[in-house]
Amino acid sequence: MIKTLARSIREFKKTAILTPLLVIVEVVLECIIPFVIANLVNEMQAGCDMDVIVRYGIQLVAMAVLSLIFGVAAGNTCATASTGFARNLRKDMFYRIQDYSFENIDKFSVSSLVTRMTTDVVNVQMSFMMIIRVAIRGPLMLIFSFIMGFAMGGRLAMIFLVTIPLLGIGLVLVIRAATP
Repeated sequence: MIKTLARSIREFKKTAILTPLLVIVEVVLECIIPFVIANLVNEMQAGCDMDVIVRYGIQLVAMAVLSLIFGVAAGNTCATASTGFARNLRKDMFYRIQDYSFENIDKFSVSSLVTRMTTDVVNVQMSFMMIIRVAIRGPLMLIFSFIMGFAMGGRLAMIFLVTIPLLGIGLVLVIRAATP
């Protein structure tokens, strides 16, 4: 099934691959910002000059703007890839339906075929969009946050070690309870 759907990506393969790469850069920048802020606070506590504060401020603004740019670019490439994928999927389905015999056409009603080509394709399109952007962003954010927590050291890393498994267990329990 996935191989069949993957054939519909065709000319949008590059944008579908580019989206996760842009998301990676966005997540890395978002995880580095708190690290830079922590360094700024340490410098301020040590009594630094105003030029050091300005330099950190410029770095923070630059990282925030870059993160925004990469996030917007990821959203754009994600939308392009998913809408192109949906267009190709509809086209593939249309040509496949054209090859149906009269027996198959009688088996499936016109309304059923229209639903398949609209609602079902939109659902697959949204799933594809979520996979190439959100499903990649979440785990990456978790991993990079974990790494930055350990890089900053101290109690934050220990808090992560305790709370993240507890949250994971809670999530699994909720999913099991909600699944019919």
